[in-house]
Amino acid sequence: MSRASKTIIHNVVKSLLSTVQAEDNGGFGFNMWGNVVNRDGKVCAVVFTGDHRGDQWPDSRNIAAAKAYTANSLTLPKFALSTANLYEATQPGGSLWHVSNASPVDTAVAYMGPAEDFGTPADPMLGKVHGGLIQFGGGLGLYDSSGKLIGALGVSGSSSCEDHVIAWKVRHLAQLDYVPAGPSQDGDDNLTFIGGGSPGWEHPECGVAGELEAQAGLPPVRQVLELLILPPK
Repeated sequence: MSRASKTIIHNVVKSLLSTVQAEDNGGFGFNMWGNVVNRDGKVCAVVFTGDHRGDQWPDSRNIAAAKAYTANSLTLPKFALSTANLYEATQPGGSLWHVSNASPVDTAVAYMGPAEDFGTPADPMLGKVHGGLIQFGGGLGLYDSSGKLIGALGVSGSSSCEDHVIAWKVRHLAQLDYVPAGPSQDGDDNLTFIGGGSPGWEHPECGVAGELEAQAGLPPVRQVLELLILPPK
């Protein structure tokens, strides 16, 4: 990917994330890190909101990357799993207990410098596979208007519930939410709070004011419009 292409992708993702982060998302309202990977798991963009690197939790850069990697690696062309969907299944006794051991973070990628390039179009993570599996909200698969799975988005910087809300809204603004199916009660990859009707795939409340309202107000995923071809009369 050329430097110009990296800059364009970076600016688009940063603009979308900054727009959504400025809204009321039912959390602490902290600044965020965002990460986008392609279908091969390679990092395509690393961005942050705020004026300077350090206005966010520093480790959220790596958490966002792991969320993007997780959502991509555990999502299928016809069935999406968000990182929020994984919480209950990965608890002790759950069907995916210990799955986090399957794909460790590549620490050489995670901590490669120079640090002054973090969150810029020259971020040293770009083009590499970060790895890591995260089992709480903030990671979502990306589906284009044809329904093709093209990669994933991860965001981190606040409560995991707000991270999910922000990721969901960013994906919607990008028009990459043509999700075919998922384990939530609505048949998509949305977060379902424990007791909400998606047993085995639920997520706990985060205990922050406004989170229930923010979650309830999320837009639905888009539907792929298939052309109906009628035989000639």
